[in-house]
Amino acid sequence: MATVLVIGTFDTKGPECQYLRERIEAYGCKTLALDSGILGEAEGIKAEFTRQMVAEAAGFDIDTIRKSGSRGKAVERMLVGVRKIAKQLHDEKKIHGLVSLGGAEGAVLASAAMRHLPVGIPKLIVSPLASGRRTFDPFIGTKDIFVMHSVVDILGLNVVSCPIFDTVAASISGMARAFENRDASERARLLGNRKQIASTMLGNTTKPLMWIKKQIEPKGFDIVIFHANGVGGPAMEELVEENLFHGILDYTLSELAGEVAGGYHNGGPKRMENAGLRGVPQLIVPGCVDFVVVGSHDIPTNLRGRPSHYHNPEFTLIRLTRDEQLEVAKRMCRKLNSAKGKVAVVVPTRGLSIPNIEVDQNGKHGEFWDPETDRLFREELKNGLDAKIEYQEVDAHVNDQKFAEVILGRSLELFA
Repeated sequence: MATVLVIGTFDTKGPECQYLRERIEAYGCKTLALDSGILGEAEGIKAEFTRQMVAEAAGFDIDTIRKSGSRGKAVERMLVGVRKIAKQLHDEKKIHGLVSLGGAEGAVLASAAMRHLPVGIPKLIVSPLASGRRTFDPFIGTKDIFVMHSVVDILGLNVVSCPIFDTVAASISGMARAFENRDASERARLLGNRKQIASTMLGNTTKPLMWIKKQIEPKGFDIVIFHANGVGGPAMEELVEENLFHGILDYTLSELAGEVAGGYHNGGPKRMENAGLRGVPQLIVPGCVDFVVVGSHDIPTNLRGRPSHYHNPEFTLIRLTRDEQLEVAKRMCRKLNSAKGKVAVVVPTRGLSIPNIEVDQNGKHGEFWDPETDRLFREELKNGLDAKIEYQEVDAHVNDQKFAEVILGRSLELFA
């Protein structure tokens, strides 16, 4: 029978979590309860994994954690135990889904467990913090975690909370049963011997990747596309560790530009490193290294006055300076030169993004057209890359059909 792990701070959310586990069991699943609370004692629910057990899994006793010196330090220690128990249950195939009711502390503790489990196993966090006024990054990270707004705070069973908890129970129960019945051999049958190629894309590079995808699939490849928005690239590289991919077509590197110059699409200092460490073949295209993404209504002061491109009502693109773009090139060289697998770099010479074009559809220079900066960027790459790395320039724009055809050919060579 499918089993759901219910995670909560049972000193403050005990009756609510008990109600939830009863509703989950009514939908045909077993439940296990894990108490991630720190200060008080569990009320209204009996945990299979008590807070003392969680503390011990983290290498402490609960009294020591309570005396950590700050609430933040206590939570930091406790989440190690939550994570360890949840992972062990998953590895032993004893759970088929995880669900949490919690405020900020409870959501963070549950997320610590969920973010260290593989993609696929159902994960659901219910919290009043899961609203449009909050960032979801602390809860989701790079994993497939469902986040549901509880509307009311999680304190009491009432005319608002109970219908929401019923929906949560039905959702996680259905997902857990489906996960339990999922057959790995069925996945293998569907994929056959097809090679999985991970790739990065934004709206600025959608056209060529859509074409490449259609052309390469009949040849036994599947393209797995990640949105290069500061989360997609790191998620792709985390999944490299699960040996899912035969190769990386890193077509869109806006996350490197974001790490240098700011904005929403910051992939962090480790972006474009994990595949190299793992020896996975990489085909690199420096698409979108010429801009960062910011909110259309809150452009940071240090980025104002630069060339900009109105992408949509929510997002505006800001051109990198010459020094910033050259810094991106230097970081690319440093990361790629340390790669253990085969690497090829293919660079278009007539523009790296939609607004970086000599003549746009209106007959005007694109807002980001700066051929001298792009030339110096190419020179920095060419001179900085090791001789073992194949470097090629193509007289085309990053979105041109001609360039897409070159990338298709190189992909078939490199990933075969």
